Amino acid sequence: MANRWIRPEVYPLFAAVGVAVGICGMQLVRNITTNPEVRVTKEKRAAGVLDNYEEGKQYAEHFVRKYVRNKAPEIMPSINSFFADPSRN
Repeated sequence: MANRWIRPEVYPLFAAVGVAVGICGMQLVRNITTNPEVRVTKEKRAAGVLDNYEEGKQYAEHFVRKYVRNKAPEIMPSINSFFADPSRN
């Protein structure tokens, strides 16, 4: 039975599913630990509705968003400019 599922052809599928589960787990841990709207402990839940705009802004402006803010929305900009830039002809 193990030979049916554990074949070399299945390794990329295992890798893709593993990466997806890792990303989901990372996002779950990030939301539970740093999201200002999620309160796990009883003391924090008793505080009620807080107007902590600065903490929310800090949560929303994480390092990935800051990194890609001024980048072109392209996957391969050098190849795109090579084939699409009319000044290169």
